[in-house]
Amino acid sequence: MSQDATIVLIEDELEIRRFLRTTLPSHGFRIHEATTGQEGLIETKARNPDLILLDLGLPDMDGTEVIRQVRQWTATPIVVLSAREQEQQKVAALDLGADDYVTKPFGINELLARIRAALRHAARPEADGESSFTFGRVRVELGRRQVFVADEEIHLTPIEYKLLTTLVCHAGKVVTHRQLLKEVWGPLHVEEAHYLRVYMKQLRSKLETSPANPKYLVTELGVGYRLRTE
Repeated sequence: MSQDATIVLIEDELEIRRFLRTTLPSHGFRIHEATTGQEGLIETKARNPDLILLDLGLPDMDGTEVIRQVRQWTATPIVVLSAREQEQQKVAALDLGADDYVTKPFGINELLARIRAALRHAARPEADGESSFTFGRVRVELGRRQVFVADEEIHLTPIEYKLLTTLVCHAGKVVTHRQLLKEVWGPLHVEEAHYLRVYMKQLRSKLETSPANPKYLVTELGVGYRLRTE
């Protein structure tokens, strides 16, 4: 992954812009700033960036509206910068197509990790039916629909397998409860979050070394789940 990625930062807080203006270039990123949603849309179209950093609380429009408009014409990764109390807005942003979020206040190492993960995911080709995916001791053979833990094949139910492969397809990204329910169970079940809790517990019991303290199939409280790859 190139460390020369271009980033458009859409953020109205001067202190955050100053912080990122200093730190991101020192890690090899080029940064262009916008202080309103409208300016951010203009910058995004003009710069064609590799990634967008987006504050949800903008002075002229909600950040979710920026996501909605951006997603009409580009799949550029979007990492949301959100205040801790904006939980419902974070979920809405992710459902609209944001790739990840970082809660303010954040450290630069956390932000850099989220940026790298989003850029990797954008660069990774879709599963072609013959590929495999590995995390920890787990290997998922997507073409043969087989799952191994330390080279021992593990039986997963069809729902468990679909849940796992959905997380694999979005590896490194947070996937909302609603998105998982829609992709695994279908659009009629998007409000039935108890399905997720039951099947995630079963999946962890089969794949995690310590199911009660999962290392890879992690919970994003109030938002969804993430397959951690780092």
